[in-house]
Amino acid sequence: MTKDQWGTIRDELHETMGVNSFRSWIEPLQFIGVEDGIARFCVPTNFMGNYVSLNYGDMLLSKIARFNPSIRRIVFDTAPASTAETTRAESAPTPAESLASPEVQSRKQTRSDTLSGSPLDKRFTFDSFVVGKPNELAHAAARRVAEGGPVTFNPLFLYGGVGLGKTHLMHAIAWELRSKQPHLNVLNLSAEQFMYRFVQALRDRKMMDFKEMFRSVDVLMVDDVQFIAGKDSTQEEFFHTFNALVDQHKQIIISADRAPDEIKDLENRIRSRLQSGLVVDLHPTDYELRLGILQAKSEMYARMYPGLEVERGILEFLAARIVSNVRILEGALTRLFAFASLVGKPISMDLTQECLTDILRVSERKVSIEEIQRKVADHYLIRHSDLVGPKRVRTFARPRQIAMYLCKQLTTRSLPEIGRHFGGRDHTTVMHGVRRIEELKKQDAQIAEDVELLRRSLEA
Repeated sequence: MTKDQWGTIRDELHETMGVNSFRSWIEPLQFIGVEDGIARFCVPTNFMGNYVSLNYGDMLLSKIARFNPSIRRIVFDTAPASTAETTRAESAPTPAESLASPEVQSRKQTRSDTLSGSPLDKRFTFDSFVVGKPNELAHAAARRVAEGGPVTFNPLFLYGGVGLGKTHLMHAIAWELRSKQPHLNVLNLSAEQFMYRFVQALRDRKMMDFKEMFRSVDVLMVDDVQFIAGKDSTQEEFFHTFNALVDQHKQIIISADRAPDEIKDLENRIRSRLQSGLVVDLHPTDYELRLGILQAKSEMYARMYPGLEVERGILEFLAARIVSNVRILEGALTRLFAFASLVGKPISMDLTQECLTDILRVSERKVSIEEIQRKVADHYLIRHSDLVGPKRVRTFARPRQIAMYLCKQLTTRSLPEIGRHFGGRDHTTVMHGVRRIEELKKQDAQIAEDVELLRRSLEA
């Protein structure tokens, strides 16, 4: 295996593992070479080598074996101390730190060896964050915290699914604080990094240094806090760190993939603390927000690829089809512009479908009939049994027809299959219901609004 092949593997891992895990455990690895069926890597510490071997060893070996099937084992050698120190010394200041006075830069450089957290992504600022209804509350709360005034809600807890903007807002807060108030000691890191440093401090018997380091920050930002759930000792230390900072009126910002009360194996006292501030949900993107994101990215790419034409309707098509998360949506647009530039063609519908075949296939609607029935029943405040039951009163009949219509539009099920899910009704009944709703959508604005609202909710 060559260094170029290792670079390819790193790129794949960056896509599949996520930014924080990749930066914590894969990015520090330095490929040395292959000898006698053994791939050797250099790591900063023994602990990191053991952790990577235990948690990612099998995955690394399988990817490496694609290029060289003779490799049967991976070995991690510890880097000499001088190497780590040289690498650290050569690290350049961030753009925000360059705005600070020489005295502040000097203080930050002194702290960098002990308080370095996750690198901040230059793309993730408030200016590049597209605001819509699903994320406007989270954006407003993040903006308020980034002002750096007296603490109004502590902690700020942001949660939501993959690719909805949690990490973007976390980095935006850090950039804003560092640029406007460079004297503040802002530490942004992942829960994995917190755990790693805690375990390392235990191993090296430097717990007092660890406690002093984390209690000296002005703003603590912890991403993906769900990863400490079930790890008793780490939770214990996180709890005490949390309390110490709150007692000093220091700001804490936390993110997770779910609400505090939904994180399994999280201690009740930590769950209670996390809920004591402002808990904000980043909802799945709606069509308008996805289109806004695509328009903003398209304007950026238009400057990068001057003269490249995008036919009308392409962005609307992508916003309607790719609904899983923003990362996939942005990645699709990046690929589309790059592909069109390479082949020297305008971005047409044919080119879009050719270039994004795999993404569009995965993004095909997979809404189930049961999910549609639940959504419609909840929307009209009726029981599921009444929705699929025999009663023909309008209170139940109209929602039933809307549910049938949505099943026809959003699933690939046949009319007889849909009928069987609605109390064994005949396919002609389903057909009548679908046609009736199509007619009512043109005549009744409320029906049209209800159907569109339900459709967007189901596609989100």
